Amino acid sequence: MYDAIIIGSGPAGLSTALNLQIHEKSFVWFGSRDMSDKIKKAQMIDNYPGLPGIGGQELLSRFDEHRARMGITITEKTVTNIMPVSGHYMVLADNEMYEAKTLALCMGVVNAKPLAGEEEFLGRGVSYCATCDGNFYRGKKIAVYCNAAKYEHEVEFLADLAEEVFFFPAYPKAGVQRENVRVSTDYPVKIEGSLKVTTLTLRSGEVLAIDGFFILRNAIAPTTLLKKLAVEDGHIVVNRRMETNLPGCYAAGDCTGRPYQYAKAVGEGNVAAHSIIEYLDKK
Repeated sequence: MYDAIIIGSGPAGLSTALNLQIHEKSFVWFGSRDMSDKIKKAQMIDNYPGLPGIGGQELLSRFDEHRARMGITITEKTVTNIMPVSGHYMVLADNEMYEAKTLALCMGVVNAKPLAGEEEFLGRGVSYCATCDGNFYRGKKIAVYCNAAKYEHEVEFLADLAEEVFFFPAYPKAGVQRENVRVSTDYPVKIEGSLKVTTLTLRSGEVLAIDGFFILRNAIAPTTLLKKLAVEDGHIVVNRRMETNLPGCYAAGDCTGRPYQYAKAVGEGNVAAHSIIEYLDKK
């Protein structure tokens, strides 16, 4: 069992990881190896102390250099579920289970709103993980929404199992070409059913009869991952120690609210890490 699991590889996640590493705590850090698209796209940053006028790409390179120098690795898996269990946390990522005494949520702001019926039918026909649940839909009709081309290998995996796949890529030039895959530029708006998913309504008004719906996104809303997590106005509620309402669970960065600033995220990650260290020492 790890001392901590960090979710999110932006400035807050990096700051948390660096401080836990310095204090020789064991952890696994989930996120993208590119670390932060938000920083990468920034033309110029003038309010980061000591680095006036730095470009986003240069700042990101320095972050990654610091990470590498400290011997920290990023595990590039998508977290699809978090379960509090007897004083610790179990995290499901790409069909593998990880356990830790504490949790640091540093995933930034998740802009995507759940589709109508998404949360209601999660686990009853709606899934975020192709490799976890794909075999339940062998020989059946499914729909797949995908917001990044890097997940197309999961669409291919599902196409090998299902009889028919309705594929909704949220980007141009989908690369999946299979006889049983119908690529559509329409957009899913509502998931319906009784005990399980039975239909998917599209923006055009077309209604598809399906057995399951896979949603492959870059990020999943914190409250979807962790059901009893307290949020307010779309942000995780924390105190000055970055503690959430759940014991052993901390949050830092944009996910805790405005201002959305790199310096603020780094500071909160530092506080979260030291709060985790104190929590572990007390346990």
